[in-house]
Amino acid sequence: MNIVRINKKNVFYIIFALLLSTVKEAQMGGMADFVKHEREKRNTNSTLQEDCPADKQCSELSVECLNCTTDPGCIYGKTITSTCTVRNEVKCVGEQTFKKDYICRYCYQTEHWEHKCHQKATCSSVASPQQFYRTNCTVNSDIVCLGHRRFMKNLPCNWIGGYRWSTALILSITLGGFGADRFYLGHWQEGTGKLFSFGGLGVWTLIDVVLISMRYLGPADGSLYI
Repeated sequence: MNIVRINKKNVFYIIFALLLSTVKEAQMGGMADFVKHEREKRNTNSTLQEDCPADKQCSELSVECLNCTTDPGCIYGKTITSTCTVRNEVKCVGEQTFKKDYICRYCYQTEHWEHKCHQKATCSSVASPQQFYRTNCTVNSDIVCLGHRRFMKNLPCNWIGGYRWSTALILSITLGGFGADRFYLGHWQEGTGKLFSFGGLGVWTLIDVVLISMRYLGPADGSLYI
């Protein structure tokens, strides 16, 4: 029978090393969180300096520079008077506390001209049925509303890529036999076929003129005409 002897001194060193390693990891994690917090704080201060200029009237500052009171229990659509106070880290000219009227609604209920959304070009604007995409939206700086000022929203896919309908139609009428309209719209394969077939002996050219004039034939990337 084998007897395993344990060196108490080695066991003590192993336990001490494990404890020391754990303490170092905790310190490094705390330092990383501190550095991250300081970086976010500097970014926030930099953004405030850009959005909240010190030479501007306090009442004209964007809502991001203010702390405005809102009433979640208000009646939807009713005009409410809010008390706004300039944030401590913001400098401005005039009274630091003032009144500001707003409509009782959540930020995601604002009209489309009252918020800006990130446009995406990853869907087809001419698809049937119409496609939608989900994107980030931010309320305009002068709008006071309830809830988060940044929210997600479903938008119809109707982006533009810089292609003009008039240009495509003129190219189709004048140089359509050489595939210029197809090349312009990004249909390279069809354009090459149209070029070497002399516009399908005129038939293909005529068809494309009709399709483009009816806006049935659009850009290959799925965007809309300007």
